[in-house]
Amino acid sequence: MKPTIMIIISSTIIMGTMMVMMSSHWLLIWIGFEMNMLAIIPVLMKSFNPRAMEASTKYFLTQATASMILMLGIATNLLLTGQWTMLNMLNPTASNITTIALAMKLGLAPFHFWVPEVTQGVSMLSGMVLLTWQKIAPLSILYQISPSTNPNLLVTLAITSVLVGGWGGLNQTQLRKILAYSSISHMGWMTAVLMYNPTLMILNLSIYIMMTMGAFLLLILSSSTTTLSLSHTWNKLPLNTLLVLTLMLSIGGLPPLSGFMPKWMIIQELTKNDLIILPTLMAMTALLNLYFYMRLTYTTTLTMFPSSNNMKMKWQFENSKMMPLLPPLIILSTMLLPLSPMLTTLH
Repeated sequence: MKPTIMIIISSTIIMGTMMVMMSSHWLLIWIGFEMNMLAIIPVLMKSFNPRAMEASTKYFLTQATASMILMLGIATNLLLTGQWTMLNMLNPTASNITTIALAMKLGLAPFHFWVPEVTQGVSMLSGMVLLTWQKIAPLSILYQISPSTNPNLLVTLAITSVLVGGWGGLNQTQLRKILAYSSISHMGWMTAVLMYNPTLMILNLSIYIMMTMGAFLLLILSSSTTTLSLSHTWNKLPLNTLLVLTLMLSIGGLPPLSGFMPKWMIIQELTKNDLIILPTLMAMTALLNLYFYMRLTYTTTLTMFPSSNNMKMKWQFENSKMMPLLPPLIILSTMLLPLSPMLTTLH
C-alpha cells in the first residue's frame, strides 16, 4: 500500500474513533463508527489473498449489522425521548438494543463468532489493530451509557464471554486465534465491572492493549503464527523465549505480573458489591485461559524440539525488523504491579 494512502486511511480510523469518544450527539457517534469501519477494511486486506478478503467480508457484514442495530436503538430512543443526547438513554428497550449492538461490535459472546475467524484471516499487524484499537470506540460508549444499561444483560454478556474465551482457546494451535479468544475473555472481564466501577474498565483496557500489542509484536519479530513455529524460537531468538514466557503469563493473570492487577481489582470490586458467584466463576474460568498460555510457554521455553540442522544453534543473524515499541510494552506489560496501591484509589 502506498504511504499516502496509508496515511489517509490511518487518519480516518483515528478520526472516526475520536469522533465516537468525544461526541455527545448520537448521529455523530454513528458516523464515527461508520468512518472507522469503512477505513479499517483496506487495512485488513493489506496483504491481499482470498483468506484476507473473506475475513474482511465477514468483518464488514458483522459490523454493518451492528451499526443497523445501533441506529435502531438510537431511533427508538429518539422516538421515546425526542432527544439525540447520548446521556439521555432512559428507555430500557433503547438501552438494551444499543448494548447488544455495541456487544456485537466488541465481539462479546454470543456475538463472538466473527472475532477468531477475522483475526486468523488477516495479517499479524492488522490483527493487532483489530484486537486493540478497534475495542476503544465501543467501550467508550458503553462507559458513558453504563448508568442506564441493564445489569442483568451486562452480567449475561460478561459471563458468557469469559466462558467462551476460556473454552474456545483450549484446542487452538493458531496463535492469532488464541489471542482472539483471549480478547473475548478480557472483554468479558471489562463488561462485568462496568456497572460497579467504570474506571476499572479503563484500567483493564489500558493494560490489555499493552499486553496484546506486546504479544503481537513479539510474534511478528519471530515470524511465528502457530504453536509449532513458536517452539523453534529458542533456536532463532533465544531471548524471545523468556519474553514470550513472561508476557503470556502476564496475559493469563499470574500474580507478580501486570496482568494480575486488573483481575484482582475487578474481583475485589465485585465482592464489595455483594457478588460472590460471578467473581468465583470468572476466577475459575481464568484458569482455562491460563492453561493455554501455559501450554504456549511450555512449548516455547521448557522443551527443546529437534532442529533441522546438524548444529543445535542456528546462525544468529541480525534481525531486520525494527520494533521500537516492544521494550516499553514488555516492561509495562510485566512490571506494573507495584503501582496497584496508587491505582486502587481510582473511582
